[in-house]
This record gives sequence, structure tokens and C-alpha cells, in this order.
Amino acid sequence: MGAKKNDGKQLAQNKKASHDYFIEDTYEAGIVLMGTEIKALRMGKANIGDAFATIRNGEMFIHNMHISPFEQGNRHNPTDPTRARKLLLHKQQIHKLLGQSKQEGYSIVPLKIYVRNGYAKLLIGLGKGKKQYDKRDTAAKRDAQRDIQRALREKQKVAR
Repeated sequence: MGAKKNDGKQLAQNKKASHDYFIEDTYEAGIVLMGTEIKALRMGKANIGDAFATIRNGEMFIHNMHISPFEQGNRHNPTDPTRARKLLLHKQQIHKLLGQSKQEGYSIVPLKIYVRNGYAKLLIGLGKGKKQYDKRDTAAKRDAQRDIQRALREKQKVAR
């Protein structure tokens, strides 16, 4: 059997994460889903823009991840689209993340959701919050790089 058509496809991305945090380390976690949530995910009905992760009793959970209900769903369709969902990580990874996230300014940030080998995966990162001047500096570097690329393209067009 071949791979599914959207296997490895990115289903949702947190674009604010790279703007608001310096991502220092990333981990791949499985997500515990109920009923038809995987079908809704595969249709791209997920949003992780406001989501955050916490660790309670040695287990990691993601909160405020919105998965819209599946339209053709049945009675097993979850009613709360932003319920807390358990993340599947190794115990050593959870302990490492717990120790690092206790430090000042660090938090666990969801980065993107994708499907791998038929299972929904969440890429989470350990992020250190950016200050306002860091955000401006990053934007200035990105704009300068864009101007350089534009100038190089114009120079190559003239040379032809």
C-alpha cells in the first residue's frame, strides 16, 4: 500500500510563534484525538494560533487548539472544539521540557500539525519570549534580505 495522499502534509501552522519567540529546541509529539477529529484535521479545520502546552502530573496537554467539528460527524463527534488534548511524548522528554520551561522567559509553544504514517503529530518548541526591540530587529533583517534578493533578480534580468 502506498502513502496516504496528505501524509506528511502540514495541516496547521502557528505563524506567530517565530515572531514572538526564539525557538531553541523542537519535539515531535503525538496527539490523542477523539471520534472524528482526525477527519476534521485532515480537511485542514485546525487552528493552533492561540494554543499553548502545559505539563500536569507528568503528562503534557495542549490547550486552546481549535479543531472544528466534522460536518458529517456522528454522535462520537466531540462537542468542545477547544478541549485540552493529551500529547504523547517520552517521559524523559517531558522531564527535560518541564525543567527548561521553569526557567524565566521560557514556554512550550506549538509550531505545526502534520500527519506522519497515518498519525497526527504536533511539533512543539521550547521558546524564549522576544522583546519588542528583538521583533523589530528581526523584521528589519527580513526586509533587508528581501531588498537584496530583489536587487539581485533585477541585476540578473538586466544582464540577460
